[in-house]
Amino acid sequence: MFIERFISAYWEAVMPLKVGDKAPDFELLNEELKPVRLSEVLKEGRPAILLFFPGAFTSVCTKELCTFRDKMALLNKANAAVLGISVDSPFALKAFKDANRLNFPLLSDYNRTVIAMYDVVQANLLGLPLFHLAKRAVYIVDPSGTIRYVWYSDDPRNEPPYDEVIEEAEKVAQLK
Repeated sequence: MFIERFISAYWEAVMPLKVGDKAPDFELLNEELKPVRLSEVLKEGRPAILLFFPGAFTSVCTKELCTFRDKMALLNKANAAVLGISVDSPFALKAFKDANRLNFPLLSDYNRTVIAMYDVVQANLLGLPLFHLAKRAVYIVDPSGTIRYVWYSDDPRNEPPYDEVIEEAEKVAQLK
């Protein structure tokens, strides 16, 4: 019981990264079981939009990722690389991507290391001890690895401000 309370208190005390911070680098498997490293994506000279979402096949996550799919032409104008990140397995993410015809990679943070690095752990979801998912969050990282935009919600039912994300991605793309 002590360990569960300690871990929960830790997750609740951690604050999300902020604009101007250096984005932690990471490497995760995508839905095709291929490793994707943030620093390699940034080397392409494009901003990266990191979409943290709680779980594949849930109603709000499906709506969110499908909305970004449908706005991909606008994100392509901003030359942005979109990466969806959840704690689901690569196999679940593959099925989710295929079922929704998503046009960007989905990365599996199955060990929950990246959600901890980015301080977006949704701890004790539904009151279940040690049931930690990703908070719904968006980070835009410029090619130098600096965080230029942050949005997150403690309520997994809230969706990100899609138009604001696109506007910020366009601003970051113009920083070159």
